[in-house]
Amino acid sequence: MSATITTAEPTPSAPAPSGGRRLLRRLVRPGGAVLSGVLLYASFPPRSLWWLALPGFALLAWSLYGRRLRAGFGLGYLAGLGFLLPLLVWTGAEVGPVPWLGLAAVEALFIGAVGLGVAAVSRLPGRPLWAAAVWILGEAARARVPFGGFPWGKIAFGQADGVFLPLAALGGTPLLGFGVVLCGFGLYEVVCRVLAYRATGQVPRTAVTAAAVSVLAPVAGALAALPLVSDSAQSGTATVAAIQGNVPRAGLDFNSQRRAVLDNHVRRTEQLAADVRAGKVARPDFVLWPENSSDLDPYRNADARAVIDRAVNAIGVPTVIGAVLAPDTGKLRNTLIRWEPGSGPTATYDKRHVQPFGEYIPMRSVVRLFNSDVDRVQRDFGPGDKVGLFDLAGTKVGLATCFEAAFDGAVRDPVEAGAELIAVPSNNATFDRSEMTYQQLAMSRVRAVEHSRSVVVPATSGVSAIIRPDGTVVRQTAMFTPDALVETVPLRTSLTPATRLGAIPEGLLAAVAATGIGWVVLRSVRDRRRTQAG
Repeated sequence: MSATITTAEPTPSAPAPSGGRRLLRRLVRPGGAVLSGVLLYASFPPRSLWWLALPGFALLAWSLYGRRLRAGFGLGYLAGLGFLLPLLVWTGAEVGPVPWLGLAAVEALFIGAVGLGVAAVSRLPGRPLWAAAVWILGEAARARVPFGGFPWGKIAFGQADGVFLPLAALGGTPLLGFGVVLCGFGLYEVVCRVLAYRATGQVPRTAVTAAAVSVLAPVAGALAALPLVSDSAQSGTATVAAIQGNVPRAGLDFNSQRRAVLDNHVRRTEQLAADVRAGKVARPDFVLWPENSSDLDPYRNADARAVIDRAVNAIGVPTVIGAVLAPDTGKLRNTLIRWEPGSGPTATYDKRHVQPFGEYIPMRSVVRLFNSDVDRVQRDFGPGDKVGLFDLAGTKVGLATCFEAAFDGAVRDPVEAGAELIAVPSNNATFDRSEMTYQQLAMSRVRAVEHSRSVVVPATSGVSAIIRPDGTVVRQTAMFTPDALVETVPLRTSLTPATRLGAIPEGLLAAVAATGIGWVVLRSVRDRRRTQAG
C-alpha cells in the first residue's frame, strides 16, 4: 500500500498595494485635515453656513485621534492652513501675498499645537471634552501672543446665525466656541459608536453616553441660555445715527485725499441734518462717525476743525469723530472725539489695541526685507490706556475701535463701566470689497448677544450697521456708498453672566485642557516606569 503525500496549496497572499495606492493612503488623513479647515472657513460670514463647523470638527477628530504627537502637530498645522489661508486672504488685498501667507503660516502654528494636544488627549476617556478644551486653550494663546495677539478667526465669530449663539451670553466667546467644538467632536464620536455597533452588535454603555452628551449638552445649554437673550429696553431708548461718508478710493491710498474723506462725512452729516429738518427721518440723539473719518488732526488743523464744527452744529447733537491725532512728539493716536454742538471737542478715547503691521511696525528693519510697504507706516501709533465710555446726550456709550471688537476685554470693559450701548467705529477701506468687513460685522453681532447691548458700527466705506441686543441687524449699508443709518434702539443696563464672569470661563476651559494634557503625561511616565521595571 503506497502512501500518497499531498501538499497543501499555498494560500495566495494579498497583493501588496502599489506605490500609487500607498501614496494615496498616506495622503488621506492630511487631505482630511485640510478639508476640515476649509469647512471651518466656509462656516464664516458672509456665508450663513455656521453648521459646517460641526462636520469640520468631526473630520478634524478623524484626522487627529490616535495619531502620534508629531503627526498631530503636522495634521493640525494643515488644518490651520486650510482654515486661515482663505479666511485671512484680505490681509494681502493691497500689499501682496507675502504678508497674507506669513500671517496665516504663523497663526496656523497655534492650530498645529492644538492638533498635538488633541492627538494626546484622544487616548483619554471622554475625549471630546478634553479635545474641545484644548482648542479653546489654543484660541486663548492666539489672542495674546505675539504682539498682543490676533483673535481673528475664533470659532465663536462664525456663529452669529447659529443655534449655539445664546451660549455667548452665558460664558462669552470661549463658551460659545467650546460648545461648537464639543458638538463637532461629539458628532465624530457618535459616528464611531454607530459603526462599532454595526460591526459587533454591541457598544459599551459609557462610550455611548459620552458621545450623546458631547452632542446634546451644547444644544441643551444653548436652549437653556435663550432667556438671557433679550432686546427689551431697560433704561429707555436712544435714536442713533451712523454716518458712512465713503472714501475717494479703496486700498492703502484711501487717505491720500484726507480732506476728501473728511468732507465726505461732513457732507453726509449735513444731508442728514437737512433730512431731519424736512421731517424725512427722526432727529437722532447723537451721531457716530467712523474710525479715521478725519485723518486731519482737528486740534492742529483749523480748516478741519471748522468743517467738523459746521457739520456738528448743523445736526445739533453730540457727535463722535474718528480722528488721527499727531502730537509734536511721540506716537500718533487713533482717537475718538466727543464733539458737542457749540462747544467743540470735550472728551477723547485713544484706541488701546493698536494693530501690529498696520498701525505700528514691530521689528521694522527685519520686516522691510520682505515687504517695502511697511514704510507706508512712517510714524507708529501708540496705544491708549483708558476704557472708552462717552456720555452722549445722557446715554452712556461704550467704545471699541474697529479691530478691538475681536478682543474680549476691549468690549467687556466699557460695559462693566456702565455702557448702555456699544459703538464700534471702523475703517475697512484698506481691504477693498473683501470678506473682512462681514467677518467684523459678525463679531459685533456676537458681542451684542454676549453683553446684551445694542451695537452700532459706523464704517468709512461699509458695511455700517445697527444691531439690536439679540444680534439682529436692523439696518445696514452697502459697501462704498455714502449713507446715514438712523434707528431707535433699546438701552440696557443689566449684566449678562458672560460680562460678570469675564475671563473666568476661558480660564476654566484652559485648566481643563491643561489637566487632560497633564493626565496623558503622567500616564506616559507611569507606563514607561512599568516597562522599565518589567
